[in-house]
Amino acid sequence: MDTRQPTTPSSPVGVHRVLEPVGSSLPQAARRLDTRPQVWPDEVRIDIETLNLDAASFRQLHDKHAGDGAAIRDEVLEIIASRGKMQNPVTGSGGMLIGTVADVGPESTLGLQVGDRVATLVSLSLTPLAITDGLERWDGSSERIPATGHAILFGRTIAAKLPDDLSPELALMVMDVCGAPALVSRVVTSYAARGFAPTVAVLGGAGKSGSLSLAAARQSGAGRTIGVVPFKAEADLLTDSGLADQVVIADARSPLGLSEAVAAAGGPADVTVVCVDVPGCEQPAILSTAEGGTVIFFSMATNFAAAALGAEGLAADVTMLVGNGYVPGHAALALDLIRSDGAVRRLFEARLAAG
Repeated sequence: MDTRQPTTPSSPVGVHRVLEPVGSSLPQAARRLDTRPQVWPDEVRIDIETLNLDAASFRQLHDKHAGDGAAIRDEVLEIIASRGKMQNPVTGSGGMLIGTVADVGPESTLGLQVGDRVATLVSLSLTPLAITDGLERWDGSSERIPATGHAILFGRTIAAKLPDDLSPELALMVMDVCGAPALVSRVVTSYAARGFAPTVAVLGGAGKSGSLSLAAARQSGAGRTIGVVPFKAEADLLTDSGLADQVVIADARSPLGLSEAVAAAGGPADVTVVCVDVPGCEQPAILSTAEGGTVIFFSMATNFAAAALGAEGLAADVTMLVGNGYVPGHAALALDLIRSDGAVRRLFEARLAAG
């Protein structure tokens, strides 16, 4: 472990922690980061309790290793050790973590104190990260990873104190996807402000980001909500929850199959939200959206070139938004949805119980 005290000036966006390539990259695009535990004046060090891999990254690792938990664990360890962060080399994504504040630089503006239990709301793909326990308590079978080690938060970043009224595991699961409902709320609210109650279709409506997006759409003034799922089991789950006015089973990768299913449920959608972690959903989502509508891509599996070229090829007049994971107040909004909407909370708690 590098125990040298920091001597170079810090950058609020973390450029000073970039080891490769030096001087020409932000942490997200860097090949390797400096993970020394000593903090620069505006940084915060977190003692890690749990890592949470994003869905696209875990799916890729699971498929690559055919569900072999030991092999998945070994690759995650290798990625972190070689890169100083958790950034899946195929998906480019990472996840987030919860832990306890261990050290706060004197110039930090994050408002955190030693001992605070927090969730980081920026991706592990740009967070300096060191693991010291070999992930020995993780069997590689789920996205949640109990871990020991430390992480570094830069001066310009996002973190939230864990709420006292929710379990850390539930809070982590919610905050991992809190950007989705916040952006959906912003978009639907903009329609409602013009006196229009939009039809909102959510692809992957029974998932974490999908169910929160349905709840946010309903709360923000949607006139109709459509949940799209791939299997009957998920359709039954979502139907029983009551989160969607209509639930349809369709392959989100099938242009005609998806658009016809959405149309039969009351579409085309004015707002289509893509929350599925598989590639190939770009053109089907566009085709399922009304002229002048909005498509929100909240999936790390999205090919944005395919989305842009697909809209052009379909002569589709739609606004396409990249769900970047951050909207001001996103964590508070998502946590309030969990507190106030029993249906979405039950879905999340069922996921936790299932492991």
